[in-house]
Amino acid sequence: MDKVRFGLVGIGAQGGAYAGFLTGRGGFPGMPAPECPPHCALGALCDTDPAKEAMCKEKYPETPFFKDWKDLVDSGTVDAVVTTVPHYLHTEIAIYCLERGMNVLVEKPAGVYAKSVREMNECAAAHPETAFGIMFNQRTNRLYQQVKGIVESGELGQIRRSNWIINSWWRPDSYYRQSGWRATWGGEGGGVLVNQAPHQLDLWQWICGIPNKVYAKCIYGDHRDIIVENDVTIVTEYPGGATGSFVTCTHDPIGTDRLEIDLDGGKIVVEDSRTATVYRLKKKEDELNRTMSMMELVKLTQGNAAGADGLYTVETFENTDGWGVQHMTVMEDFACHILEGTPLLAPGADGINGVNLANATLLSSWLGKEVDLPVDEDLYLEELNRKIAAEGKFPTR
Repeated sequence: MDKVRFGLVGIGAQGGAYAGFLTGRGGFPGMPAPECPPHCALGALCDTDPAKEAMCKEKYPETPFFKDWKDLVDSGTVDAVVTTVPHYLHTEIAIYCLERGMNVLVEKPAGVYAKSVREMNECAAAHPETAFGIMFNQRTNRLYQQVKGIVESGELGQIRRSNWIINSWWRPDSYYRQSGWRATWGGEGGGVLVNQAPHQLDLWQWICGIPNKVYAKCIYGDHRDIIVENDVTIVTEYPGGATGSFVTCTHDPIGTDRLEIDLDGGKIVVEDSRTATVYRLKKKEDELNRTMSMMELVKLTQGNAAGADGLYTVETFENTDGWGVQHMTVMEDFACHILEGTPLLAPGADGINGVNLANATLLSSWLGKEVDLPVDEDLYLEELNRKIAAEGKFPTR
């Protein structure tokens, strides 16, 4: 076998784009389609919507189509499954695949609540021969890989504080009216924390580590006719004493995407996920604190001691990869893992970290207090089910 045949379960915006990528027939609207990765192929399609079935049979007549995802998994037409379906189905489909030796690439988020994601991870651990990955496509961004490498190398010392403002997820009412499950507790499992922000929540913990305490303020339906969270402010604490903050919303059409990481020996600033600036102090901050005189401080505050000739040096690097390229890179990485045993860039088991953080954020908001990580899985599910029951549209979990 020199190609992995992918089965796409759910042919909405995401699944439809993947089908286009894997056949060289398009991708995300308005974006250039990347070339199909050399070790990937489209094996089968699945959706319950008759309109999607008609579209698939017209556009991809050579590709088997299934109405039931279990039939696709058991058909023998694919080597791996991608779960481009509503979030609650991610863990259910993944567990079914893993138990049958079917490789599975889960879309983000890994799931809605940590309890189900942990059960999925335990199933994957019991079937180590089966490939299990997650579509954290922004991990392929070379800029974030470089930032992670600098942090992990220790050259700038320990992280003291991190701040991420990610308000570039603007969504108008038309977006929320796409389907009945969108922006609901019972259908989608939440708002910005389970739909848009999982990308940055993953990168934040991937680079800066997993916090042990979370306090959050969430606003529900802020300037939108929805009942889930779409404006979130998170404050975190880490085992070593570092702190962090994370701010996101879906009602800012101008938007900001800025990550700052303050360390003992410098600072890293990432703008728009495209440009990173690394400031390296010539002396660690502790030494500056001990040795700087008031005269030197005056010069510094007047702007006479900054830049390369003063406190620090500056390095800047950029990334220009397109959105679709990232997704195909994850698929190619997953295919090479199956074919050649190469390590996964985004192992499926990593997905629980962001889910834990999102769950803890909502739980803190609901309870009005700081909560510990890992999140209390049973308490979170209990509170989530209260929301689902009050919503009155979907069964509880």
